[in-house]
Amino acid sequence: SCDEQINPPGEDLSNLPEKSAQVISADNQFGLALFQEITKQAGPKENTMISPLSVSLALAMTYNGAVGTTKTEMEKTLKLYGLTTGQINKAHKALEEALQSSDPDVLLEIANAIYYRKELPVKSNFVEINRDAYDAEITALDFNSPSALGTINGWVANKTRNKIPTILDSIDPDLVMVLLNAIYFNGIWKSKFGEKSTHEIPFHYSDGSTKDVAMMNQEAEFEFTSNNLFSAVHLPYGKGQYQMTVILPNQGKSTTDVISQMSNENWKEWMNSFRTEKQVVVTMPRFRFSWQMKLNSILATMGMPTAFNPNKADFTGIASGMDLYIGFVIHKTYVDVNENGTEAAAVTAVGVFTTSMPVDPPQKIKFTVDRPFLFTISEKTTGTILFVGEMNAPEYK
Repeated sequence: SCDEQINPPGEDLSNLPEKSAQVISADNQFGLALFQEITKQAGPKENTMISPLSVSLALAMTYNGAVGTTKTEMEKTLKLYGLTTGQINKAHKALEEALQSSDPDVLLEIANAIYYRKELPVKSNFVEINRDAYDAEITALDFNSPSALGTINGWVANKTRNKIPTILDSIDPDLVMVLLNAIYFNGIWKSKFGEKSTHEIPFHYSDGSTKDVAMMNQEAEFEFTSNNLFSAVHLPYGKGQYQMTVILPNQGKSTTDVISQMSNENWKEWMNSFRTEKQVVVTMPRFRFSWQMKLNSILATMGMPTAFNPNKADFTGIASGMDLYIGFVIHKTYVDVNENGTEAAAVTAVGVFTTSMPVDPPQKIKFTVDRPFLFTISEKTTGTILFVGEMNAPEYK
């Protein structure tokens, strides 16, 4: 449609505060950089998916309590430099509102919570900022009670429709606060894959071996792009505000080659290069998997080591008079892609501890995803990347 040409993705931010575009850009940039670091450590048949938005929001809440070097390092790592804390919070609040789906075929829920040890003298300012900007449910708990773990995990299970049933295995005696973000997405394809069109087709692993996997198939009008690195298709959900982008590296190229080029600048350029093609035959595996990782060392490598250092971290913005530091950042995701649509969920938990206390393609485009590929789920008008993943070995158990 013509209104899509006038507002390319990421341009229609007229109703958001002026710094929102910068914050969205920062969250995407951080998320892509995080994805680059995480996939470096993944095995050749390992599947990965993270939610840049989820990690950004959980760390942004924590950032509201950071001071000094701890704060400046987090700012750089999260790509939020040049913005005041107030601007970051205001932009995130507006973004969460802008991401609300009015589409009956798309459900997107973003929730934040903070649970803290009832003895912790939490600063009222920290509570107010996170309640106001992030709509966080903030609760003092008896962390020594056996029920505390169930309360925290119960919140996670509830907010992800049980797709991520737990986030913590135990409560460390040094744990004083858990900051949580949960994202739940459920979208029905605008153009569904017919159940009868799904057939077993060989999928070629990166090591050259193959395996027959269930491949979905349909021919329809889709937005498509191709360059010397990959070809890609947008698969919209419902009315099209949300979409999955499937990125298939060219023959002779790998997902690693594409990931290494995933800078924010390249990402925006790629997104602007899509054109509507009348006949695209999409053949791709259905897949379902869960993923989890503790992000401490990766985030430290990316530039925020002080936050994790018990002797140097400064989170006096959370509570003064005690040495607080980040003990863990745990990220868990779940995704199910099938003929009907996509269900995806992510949870990020930040645990605060104390030490004291283009070529012209032919008319009909065949897009056959029979080798490792990348996928993202994003919101079209803001350009926000909700999920990004690498699929090396599709299975549907």
